[in-house]
Amino acid sequence: MNFKFNHYNFNVLDLDKSIKFYEEALGLKEVSRKVSDSGDFILVYLGDGSSDFQLELTWLRDWDRSYNLGDNEFHLAFVTDDYENAYKKHKEMGCICYENPAMGIYFINDPDGYWLEIIPKK
Repeated sequence: MNFKFNHYNFNVLDLDKSIKFYEEALGLKEVSRKVSDSGDFILVYLGDGSSDFQLELTWLRDWDRSYNLGDNEFHLAFVTDDYENAYKKHKEMGCICYENPAMGIYFINDPDGYWLEIIPKK
């Protein structure tokens, strides 16, 4: 029996704002979309164009409050081949929420408060 990573899900309040953030901050593009027949949810899958892994953004029509992310001890990590320019861009966007210079990494947060780790390519 074999298993491969497929996707990871974040629930979001403002789907358009989230899609724009992920495209601007990380270069992710919409790969596919599913709208329920009743219109009560929309699933948008984002990809990086180089791997099969996708980020699923779920929008729920009847959800009207911020999601409880607990202590936010979970995160999704991205490797970049241009760490310095990525850092500069994220600093300008105002989305850096935590820096760890000793480890050579930093975190950004999306419009819903999810943390995303940025790692330099080794």
